[in-house]
Amino acid sequence: MSQNNNTNNLSPVERIKLASDGLRGTLKESLRNDLTGALYEDDQSLIKFHGMYQQDDRDRREERSAKKLEWLYSYMVRLRLPGGFLTPEQWEALHHIAGDHATGIIKITTRQTIQLHGIVKSHIKPTLQDFNTVGLDSIAACGDVNRNVICAAHPKQSAIHEQIFAYADKLSQLGLPKTRAYYEIWLNEEPLTDKTKEEDNLYQDRYLPRKFKMAIAIPPNNDVDVFINDLGLIAIIENEQLKGFNIVAGGGLGTTHGNPNTYPRLGTVLGFVDTDEKLFKAAYEIITIQRDYGNRSDRKLSRLKYTIDKMGVEQFKAELEKRCGFALEPARAYSFTERHDLYGWQQNHEGKWYYTVFTENGRVLDTEAVTLKSAMLEVAQVKLANFRFTANQKLILADIEPANKAAVAAILEKHHVLAHTGQASEVRKNSIACVAFNTCPLALAEAQRYLPLLIDKIEVLLARHKLDKEAISVRMTGCPNGCGRPYVAEIGFIGTAYGRYNLHLGGDRYGTRLNTKYRENLDEAAILQELDGLLGLYSAKRKKNESFGDFVLREKIVAI
Repeated sequence: MSQNNNTNNLSPVERIKLASDGLRGTLKESLRNDLTGALYEDDQSLIKFHGMYQQDDRDRREERSAKKLEWLYSYMVRLRLPGGFLTPEQWEALHHIAGDHATGIIKITTRQTIQLHGIVKSHIKPTLQDFNTVGLDSIAACGDVNRNVICAAHPKQSAIHEQIFAYADKLSQLGLPKTRAYYEIWLNEEPLTDKTKEEDNLYQDRYLPRKFKMAIAIPPNNDVDVFINDLGLIAIIENEQLKGFNIVAGGGLGTTHGNPNTYPRLGTVLGFVDTDEKLFKAAYEIITIQRDYGNRSDRKLSRLKYTIDKMGVEQFKAELEKRCGFALEPARAYSFTERHDLYGWQQNHEGKWYYTVFTENGRVLDTEAVTLKSAMLEVAQVKLANFRFTANQKLILADIEPANKAAVAAILEKHHVLAHTGQASEVRKNSIACVAFNTCPLALAEAQRYLPLLIDKIEVLLARHKLDKEAISVRMTGCPNGCGRPYVAEIGFIGTAYGRYNLHLGGDRYGTRLNTKYRENLDEAAILQELDGLLGLYSAKRKKNESFGDFVLREKIVAI
């Protein structure tokens, strides 16, 4: 066992977890304290395991501090939705819960789930109880546990999509904490009289050193960015039959500005498993290795990627095979040739229809141009479609019977959703931004509020250089933690200070190569000047079908 688990060398968060009584802490007392909108300090760490973050309105900090008022605290609640799926009944409930308890905006995340912002402390419990009535929860959607398991989104990708999609829920169940704290605190369940019934062989009383993420990819589309996850599974399909999965471990993108010991890393392909028994055993034991060997003294160095690099890939694999009791087979051949969402109308092998809606940065709301939120409610109310989410923050109206397609299309037409999606440029459709300001406490710069405005100006440059049909991937985060996956974009923006970003270039179109830092601390004028020159070169000198990311490498504009 790693020396980092020595009780004399633990970070403060590790001590909070150990003393938490199965993640209960003093959350009940915190909720009863109506003198503050905040939770007690230790509970602010524990609430993450229940799928929430304490936040405040950073736009109003200065104003409230000047008036000697407490910051305007609120909470973000994130659902656990393996593979990103809601029934129409659940979407309708979500719509009303967002209006009753949150800001009203429904936010689709890069983990194929939903989060609501702006929930005040007194509304947390009613929010979770309302979700519970429609079979939804936020257990382990945040915290040092396995997070929401994501899966290739679009059923058109494979005739056996549903078979593979089912693994997301199975893996989610595998990685769920056993504590009943969530049910006691939020749903008023009576505490167990026999606490041995919630003993957790996987997480014990320590849980993991940091968050743990899983993804399932179905080649040839790497829409889930499988290599940036702690555990990735690549489905191996032959003659429309699932043969098993390649196992990828050790991906992760978070870094810290100025700390060279932190870095993004793509996962390593360890091998292949051909049965469910082997798959679930390998997934379980990868988690236990991270539990036992992960860094518990420095949270900046605590993700699985650092554990693997410290142990070495071969030692890690040997430890995995020792714990599993079997050897992994050599990895099977696969190929990724795309990494994007399938917009507009698509039909799967069963004849069912799917419409992928452009939801910029995952925000579902009504504007003057498009009444997107109202449209989705109307679709839900007529119960003609399910709702699926992509790992790129987009929404799919799914599983529509051929006889119902015209009725769904009429709703989309009425609310201008068809035009909104059809008119969005390729670069805009391929853009991703994290939440950042005004709620994320880690944000150094804007992201989701600013990237659409920057894309407006990038579109002008693309048109000038006759590149407006190019699906260049552009991603932005307000800090170096990488929630918007900027390190695997062709053009990545990482916030350094308000209005300033590092510019990264050179990722590939398929999510199999990290980009590299090209320029530091640029403001908007400098960003546009750099991109104008680079896009001009790309237009003039690119080879046929050469992507922008590949071009900047070939021209030695950046080196990997």
